[in-house]
Amino acid sequence: MSGRHVLIIGIAPNAVDFSDPDLPPGADADTIAAGLHEAQRLFAEQGDACDLCLLDLKGPPEAPIAAQLASRPYDCIVIGGIRIPKANLELFEAVVNAVHRHAPVVPIAFNTAPANSVEAAGRWMGQGRVTPGG
Repeated sequence: MSGRHVLIIGIAPNAVDFSDPDLPPGADADTIAAGLHEAQRLFAEQGDACDLCLLDLKGPPEAPIAAQLASRPYDCIVIGGIRIPKANLELFEAVVNAVHRHAPVVPIAFNTAPANSVEAAGRWMGQGRVTPGG
């Protein structure tokens, strides 16, 4: 495994509502940020690159996702930290649909924590690729 490029889409750690009871106990911005950095390190360790598209929740997710997907080809897109809190259902749908519109052939994977993003992407890596602009 090497030379592939992964995008992780999630909520910026400082924008997460940690009072949501659906979130794991003890979750905080530092833990999420550390997990994302660990995921990037693990991807690099196996020769793959990993970009982050972290949503600030100040507007619809379409524009930042479209911009990131237009910037380079991706072999897999991992969506994480959005589908678990029930309050994020509409955001989750918007993210999935934005990815589908702007990268229709790229496999989508879902993680359960930032650190298992490598495992999530590995399930789908190599089954599609999008080039910048579509």
